[in-house]
Amino acid sequence: MREVAAEFERPALLFSGGKDSICLLRLAEKAFRPSDLPMPLLNVDTGHHFAELNDFRDRRAQELGGKLIIRTVEDAIARGIAVPAPGELSRNRLQIPTLLAAIEEFGFDCLIGGARRDEEKARAKERFFSFRDAFGQWDPKSQRPEIWNLFNARIHPGEHMRAFPLSNWTELDVWEYIRREHLEVPAIYFSHKRKCVRRHSQWLPVTELLPPKDKEPVKELVVRVRTIGDIISTGMVESPAGSIDDIIREISVARVTERGSRADDKTSEAAMEDRKKAGYF
Repeated sequence: MREVAAEFERPALLFSGGKDSICLLRLAEKAFRPSDLPMPLLNVDTGHHFAELNDFRDRRAQELGGKLIIRTVEDAIARGIAVPAPGELSRNRLQIPTLLAAIEEFGFDCLIGGARRDEEKARAKERFFSFRDAFGQWDPKSQRPEIWNLFNARIHPGEHMRAFPLSNWTELDVWEYIRREHLEVPAIYFSHKRKCVRRHSQWLPVTELLPPKDKEPVKELVVRVRTIGDIISTGMVESPAGSIDDIIREISVARVTERGSRADDKTSEAAMEDRKKAGYF
């Protein structure tokens, strides 16, 4: 993080309020306090976020005195920046032009994100410093070498970098760090009762955006989330975990990855990589 602050003129930290970005924010505090954070916090709001997540995001940014920049997919659609396909419900793809427009608007030359290599195969191809061309695109075959953790941060005007300090962390590392640092996380990560429907081999939360279909059974279950995304594609896992210690015990024996509960990653094996090549987080 200090290297990003030293090498780039206009960096930003991607902060959604999820567990990974919570760790990033804590690391930023350790890197720069007692000074103010030398970069704003940026979030792309799909309009399909869990309310608990947005409430937590806003409160934490205010508590830390950080500048929070929010750009919405809804506004990008209204401005013609993002164009939904006919019948497209998920807004994950629409985050791409919204994010790239925000980068251009503020002239950001580096974005710090919380992606980890253990999450998904495409993310395993990332470097710590991940170069993006003038179109915001990522080419996995043209990654820069990082021998001895020496990072090449050089970019031309219009290009930018993504930096992923948590690349080598695992889901278990994240939760152990949250426990060690006594970090608060949104309540949705802990077990709670929620009405769900079974689709795509997973439990999806019943909401106004995702109502049950005709004669589709709705069950009230004790569930939690392992990874939070678009509300219509975030799967819930049945779990009694009511504390961080419970979560750590649970994932220590889990046989399914955390993104195994994300419907948007199941559309094809290349789904994430295709989105990343186009400019996704």
